[in-house]
Amino acid sequence: MHPMINIAVKAARRAGTIINRGALDIDRVAVARKQPLDFVTEVDRAAEAAIIGILREAYPDHAILAEESGASGESDYEWVIDPLDGTTNFIHGFPQYAVSIACRHRGQLQHGVIYDPVHNDLFTASRGKGAYLNDRRLRVSRVTKLEDGLIGTGLPFGDAKHMTRYLRILREIMVRAPGIRRAGAASLDLAYVAAGRLDGFWEIGLKPWDMAAGALMIIEAGGLVADFSGGEDYLASGALVAGTPKLFAQLLAVVQRSAGAGGAAAAAGEVEADPADDAHPAHEGHPADD
Repeated sequence: MHPMINIAVKAARRAGTIINRGALDIDRVAVARKQPLDFVTEVDRAAEAAIIGILREAYPDHAILAEESGASGESDYEWVIDPLDGTTNFIHGFPQYAVSIACRHRGQLQHGVIYDPVHNDLFTASRGKGAYLNDRRLRVSRVTKLEDGLIGTGLPFGDAKHMTRYLRILREIMVRAPGIRRAGAASLDLAYVAAGRLDGFWEIGLKPWDMAAGALMIIEAGGLVADFSGGEDYLASGALVAGTPKLFAQLLAVVQRSAGAGGAAAAAGEVEADPADDAHPAHEGHPADD
């Protein structure tokens, strides 16, 4: 593995140890609200501090963008960190959460690590070198039709500006796909697409740390990733569609059709007016070697 991946793995495992220790006595973990329906725990903060400490020791000049502490430093290299993706799951003892660490060089994703401490699943990827689960090379599934696909998503909880658009997309996918899953940790959902456990994924309102590592894994596993306009601005827009090469095109078409003119607006983070509800005034990747 690349030296940067080795450092990121060390950091992710250290964070995973902190998370697992906290999970043993979750009722004693201090929980605070960052905003309505958005929580942070002392475990999030301790895990993030551990990750940053390891990265700073190895790469003191690199910049960092972390969920809890924000941005620091200026460099061509930037580490994008979610110390505990799925905090609400963690608080409730629902075993679906992960550590996500990615590295960008001049804005381009280069390395990614997602660690599931519950199942000891370690997902890694480096640009041009493939994606792996532990020591097994990953490829996206061979599913080619939305009608055969298991699709992951995330709900825009507490976010009325995206709700109407999201429900239109959900409605059409529900009548076409045989299964939709909302597990509550976007980084793991994306890793599952790379591993062939899910065939596609879409969500609105994500942050860079939710998707940076997972997006690279899908690309390196032969899948496709885009924003809602079909471009590559998903890290900035927070709107992401991903999937196997053939299913991806169908899922993107549904997202764009269901969102109407809001397809591009969603990618830009804009609010689409819905007359029925007065309350809510070029993809990246490479095809699989099938």
